[in-house]
Amino acid sequence: MFQLSKEEFENLKSQIVISSLNHGGVRKMPYVFTEQGVYMLATVLRSKVAVDVNIAIMRTFTKLREFSKHYNALAKQLIEIDRKHDKQYKQLRKALDELVSSSKMVDEKVMGFLK
Repeated sequence: MFQLSKEEFENLKSQIVISSLNHGGVRKMPYVFTEQGVYMLATVLRSKVAVDVNIAIMRTFTKLREFSKHYNALAKQLIEIDRKHDKQYKQLRKALDELVSSSKMVDEKVMGFLK
């Protein structure tokens, strides 16, 4: 078990619903368990409720581990796609920049009465 840092807590707070300080929210950083900590707790607590909760938590850790594998694979694919298409993005950006600069030249046209 360990206490979250301020940065970790802010990241967690942005992902789940946590009440604000104005409405009785957390005033101290919460304590959390690692996967191994939950397993150790499961070996100590023997009540039916504790066993059921620990099984649910362990299944959640397993699902998170599987999700992170798929997420990492997806991130690698996106990076590879970005590398492949980087040249095309640069060409497109250059063309858009030229288009914007040419439209500024049109906007500079003087209108109205001249002396």
